Amino acid sequence: MKKILFVCHGNICRSPIAEFVMKDLVAKAGLSEHFYIESAATSTEEIGSEVYPPAKRKLAEHGISCKGKTARQMKQSDYEKFDLLIGMDEWNIHNMTSICGGDPEGKIHKLLDFTSRKGDVADPWYTGDFDATWRDVTEGCQCILDTLI
Repeated sequence: MKKILFVCHGNICRSPIAEFVMKDLVAKAGLSEHFYIESAATSTEEIGSEVYPPAKRKLAEHGISCKGKTARQMKQSDYEKFDLLIGMDEWNIHNMTSICGGDPEGKIHKLLDFTSRKGDVADPWYTGDFDATWRDVTEGCQCILDTLI
């Protein structure tokens, strides 16, 4: 079983979108029993908060529900629990590496590193552009799935 943790700053926009997009892609491929997928935050700011309403709407536009998801903070123990820890931007990677005390097994990656266009996933919290975030996340998740199967 492949275990994947998607991580962003607050766990209310980018990482939950990635979590539920990846779950949807895996389900459509008939591989749900082979994957365990979650998301988390590097900060404590939004712990317990639901997914940001515009992010919920973007998922719903594509027939994907995130019902019941609340933000949680990444823990050092997540490093051992998950095979891949996927951050959305360089700052997330820095914070994830700090929380985990390093990355000795090479498990921490940026989402777009799996695509042909390296960089950071657009942050809709600041841009308001959930379409750009959707494109980044869906491309990254599809590339991860393609890499793993």
